[in-house]
Amino acid sequence: MESINRIHHISAIVGNPKENVRFYETILGLRLVKQTVNFDDPQTYHLYFGNEQAEPGTIITFFPWDTTSRGRVGSGQVGRIAFRVPKGSLAYWNKRLTSFNVSFEISQLFGKTTLLFNDSHGLDIALVEGEEMNGYQIMGFHGAVLLSSQPKDTMQTLRDDLGLSVVSEDSDAYHAETIGKEKHHIVIPKERLPRGRFGVGTVHHIAWSVPDDETHRIWQDYLYEEKYQVTEIKDRQYFKAIYFIEKGNIVFELATDKPGFTINESLDHLGEKLMLPPQYEHMQSQLEKSLLPLR
Repeated sequence: MESINRIHHISAIVGNPKENVRFYETILGLRLVKQTVNFDDPQTYHLYFGNEQAEPGTIITFFPWDTTSRGRVGSGQVGRIAFRVPKGSLAYWNKRLTSFNVSFEISQLFGKTTLLFNDSHGLDIALVEGEEMNGYQIMGFHGAVLLSSQPKDTMQTLRDDLGLSVVSEDSDAYHAETIGKEKHHIVIPKERLPRGRFGVGTVHHIAWSVPDDETHRIWQDYLYEEKYQVTEIKDRQYFKAIYFIEKGNIVFELATDKPGFTINESLDHLGEKLMLPPQYEHMQSQLEKSLLPLR
């Protein structure tokens, strides 16, 4: 099997959509690359943020359920989401977060200086320096923390099934990396938290990137043969997706890099309008009136 090269996207549950846009667009400087709706609940937004080119490996998505109760972060979930920023830029981000009254602390969670903070709905976020680049803009993901109910088994899944490289192991956590140029860093704490509950302020799933439909089908067959309860292939309009729950009860997705976010909007105008899946296009006028404004 061809190993997983990178994270494709991470999807989380948040509250008010206007607050969500303000935090990720205004404070963190990410680009809103797609505003659409939940495939299973068209009365709810599905918002995608990423870099200017809307590339896999930079995309964080949100289900803003303004009426949903708070979740409980715990085992069987993705924990803290880490973004990568240019080398030497943490002083800038220190000042920027302070200017927006965002409290933060400094740790060594990802093996180097890491700014830890929460978004407007309590989601755990981090910033970690990467390679040298001009400016201070978020470059994409640095990695994520996986809160497994079976940390050793989750590490084995990442290593033996998905092909990630083992970086290190200490008394507190396992550390792994994807094999692509992004080298996304995955931390699996050995401490087992009580079981999490999905709701506002929690991550629903992490998606791993596969290059094309043929590779996607091969992965589906492989996971089935390895006794994972993998789903049928789902058309998510901007990528194809399969889902399975790994041995530590975390929802994993494998998502294709294509067709991408420019299939129904040009790159220059991504995220400017509500774009609906074909099955909901007849509801365009109704949804534009009922969905809360984003700005």
